[in-house]
Amino acid sequence: TNWLAVQMIFYPVRYRGLDIYRRPEVPLGLLGWQGIVPCKTRKMSETMVDMVTTQLLDVGEVFRRLDPRRVADLLAPEVPKIAEEVLEDVFPKWIADLPGAAMAGLPTDTLTFMGDMNKKFLRGFTRAMQENIDSVLNLRNCVVDQMMTDRSKLGTLFRKCGQKELDFLTNSGLWFGFLLGLIQMAVALFWDNPWSLSFGGLVVGLATNWLALKWIFEPVNPTRFGPFVLQGMFLKRQKEVAAEFSKFFAENVLTSERLWNSILTDPRTTPKFQGLFREHFTNFAMGIAGTLSVGPAVSDMLDMATTRAMDKLPAHVGVLHEYVDNTLGLRETLRISMERMSSVQFERVLHPIFEEDELTLILAGGVLGFAAGLVQQGLETGKIQLPGP
Repeated sequence: TNWLAVQMIFYPVRYRGLDIYRRPEVPLGLLGWQGIVPCKTRKMSETMVDMVTTQLLDVGEVFRRLDPRRVADLLAPEVPKIAEEVLEDVFPKWIADLPGAAMAGLPTDTLTFMGDMNKKFLRGFTRAMQENIDSVLNLRNCVVDQMMTDRSKLGTLFRKCGQKELDFLTNSGLWFGFLLGLIQMAVALFWDNPWSLSFGGLVVGLATNWLALKWIFEPVNPTRFGPFVLQGMFLKRQKEVAAEFSKFFAENVLTSERLWNSILTDPRTTPKFQGLFREHFTNFAMGIAGTLSVGPAVSDMLDMATTRAMDKLPAHVGVLHEYVDNTLGLRETLRISMERMSSVQFERVLHPIFEEDELTLILAGGVLGFAAGLVQQGLETGKIQLPGP
């Protein structure tokens, strides 16, 4: 019974059944079911990302770890490639090739000066992004959009962090059921009523799952009970869970690739990013045009070129991913911050998925316990006959 209840937390990822009537974010339809975590992905993801941004990460501080000079060094070779692609989009190939040929004939001093301007543009743009990171990156949208796109991802995270608790919940029916069954047997010796088996099964089923959930999360803080110090089994594993959570989040959710994808595609923040890029790119392009003495000719086409350059940018930021992932150090930052959480704060990492299903888990145990007792009652009274040899 507990195994089935645990599976119902995570599966099926998509609703199975006849989609005749369903209330929003309710797993049970009129004739069907969707796993609780996949069904409530948005709500759970928003709660989780609020925890990350308020208790685990200072987004501004993390992005200030990036060195604008290093970013400029990595991106500088990509700028001429972007310019070449923009020219090829706007002009026929024989015209688009002319600037490249002209550049090859420029004096070394001029080329060096233009290279310095390129890096200056990139350094300035990087600093502007760092100063406005909350405007160009919405971490809540970044995380929630990923989880909504792949609703199995949040369940995978919860299972990695809480697999021992899920296994305990699955197996606890055997041990708690056995102990409570002894009490039930003692009652049956003094109360000779066939219905004691059915109602005893109901009580045992309800109590088993209730006790298992209490054992996992309570007491929240270490509590002395005689010579023993008691604490919920999940709370005792804070360092272990912190390591699993930070590893999964850093390697599967907050990677450089996914952060840049959110910056470049999130309709709620891209206008700010595009505004910053347009400002810095325009200054850079006008400086290059002035160096080549073609300012008036370029000025009219600058807006279109800037727009095309922004369209090309996603294909070129890949050169930054390794540096960004290594420098942000999100895995270590998340791990240390989670280890420092109070027990009350840490309890909220996993408990919400059980709270969403707590009543279902307890009632499922009761119903199946009652059914088992009813069968036992039928055998006891002879109303159910086992086939003979």
